[in-house]
Amino acid sequence: MNDELPAGWVRVQLGDILLGIEAGKSFTCEPRPAEPDEWGVIKVSAMTWGTFRENENKALPAHRMPDVRYEIQPGDILVSRANTEAYVGAPVLVGRCRRRLLLSDKSLRLKPAAGIDPRWLVYAIASPTVRQQISASSTGAQESMRNISQSALASIEVALPPEAEQRRIVETLEHHLSRLDLGEHTLDAALARCRSYRRSWLLATTHSVAAEAVRLDAVADVRLGRQRSPKNHGGDSMFPYLRAANITWSGLKLDDVKEMNFTDKELATYRLRPGDVLLSEASGSPREVGKPALWQGEIENCCFQNTLIRVRPTGILPEFLLHYLRAEAMAGRFADNSRGVGIHHLGATALAGWKVVLPDDEVQAKIVAQIDETEPILVAVETAIAKQVQRSKNLRNSLLRAASSGKLVAQDPSDEVASELLERIEVERRRHGVGRRALRARSAAAPKMKTDASTGHQEELWL
Repeated sequence: MNDELPAGWVRVQLGDILLGIEAGKSFTCEPRPAEPDEWGVIKVSAMTWGTFRENENKALPAHRMPDVRYEIQPGDILVSRANTEAYVGAPVLVGRCRRRLLLSDKSLRLKPAAGIDPRWLVYAIASPTVRQQISASSTGAQESMRNISQSALASIEVALPPEAEQRRIVETLEHHLSRLDLGEHTLDAALARCRSYRRSWLLATTHSVAAEAVRLDAVADVRLGRQRSPKNHGGDSMFPYLRAANITWSGLKLDDVKEMNFTDKELATYRLRPGDVLLSEASGSPREVGKPALWQGEIENCCFQNTLIRVRPTGILPEFLLHYLRAEAMAGRFADNSRGVGIHHLGATALAGWKVVLPDDEVQAKIVAQIDETEPILVAVETAIAKQVQRSKNLRNSLLRAASSGKLVAQDPSDEVASELLERIEVERRRHGVGRRALRARSAAAPKMKTDASTGHQEELWL
């Protein structure tokens, strides 16, 4: 964050403008939402989509005594402490909400100081510049759950405008964002209808035939991939392998293919052949379980990991099998039969016993031809709508970026400058017993601070 600040603004760390960051508590809950007269604990999905969703909670068992200090109140700013990389640190402002909802250990509550507009703070944390910092400061595996600590969140840099300008920013943002919200709602509804139609059409096309249903392992060889372990990270026989990240709804994604060591016997077992159908065996999202793709020999001597299941056709056309299994996955049938908590698994044994409606080869070929002719048209319509959805999201990010850099509204020379607001906040923090922070605050009116290349020293302002 080295851009020039507008007049009256100051650069601070998030912790400098808060009276505290409160962590939730870990609870053992029942796997259902709480009734109105019960206590509930919010899930990370309550904070994922920018709006607080009070129904995304789990019931606290009746014998557990809730700690009312963790009860969520209207006006709270909540942040997802643990989530996927895209949503870790996602902020929401709680509006009206039911009583008896508790913070979980995967949620944080921010307590802004006086003079910090909660609405402005939520927009600032949601801005692309801050989101990038949060992503960089979070820890954990890139492909699964990420975590942001309280100290890391408190160290995130934000550009602080004067108090009066915060309110002007919020008013202008909400004017523009309300119109964007309306347009996105219309586009999302249209996209959902298109996808629903394609799911129904694909299911009807592949399944509505008069034919016998057989077990999948009667017409194909079903095998789980090779487990990845540290001892296989290196060796004399390194070969590429596919994993769940390489399977998408539109086919294979081969820009990031890993390697591990395979013996000759393992290579013979796990080497892919053209015509193999690969399905994602596990995912954090049940809707992603069973997502298939067709291998056509794109990489020589390529194998597959145990996050995938390989289905090798022996009595069914590979292309028909792909479309059939894709119809099952898109209809949510694999999701409905997956198992596990947190990570959902399909299982090679369950897939081997899956029933497949099997017409003769001629009918299979006709169905494949029909899908290959019609589905690209449906996909093109979805793609056109999805591009407009993405355009709207880009515009939203541009508005948030402009708001967080002082380019959305004009500065008013009569506003109290943000550095004076910071002084008041520090007095308030001391009154509340909050420890002092070293503020690396730089006002736009002050000269830029230079960093000594040999010592890395910068002036620290203690308020």
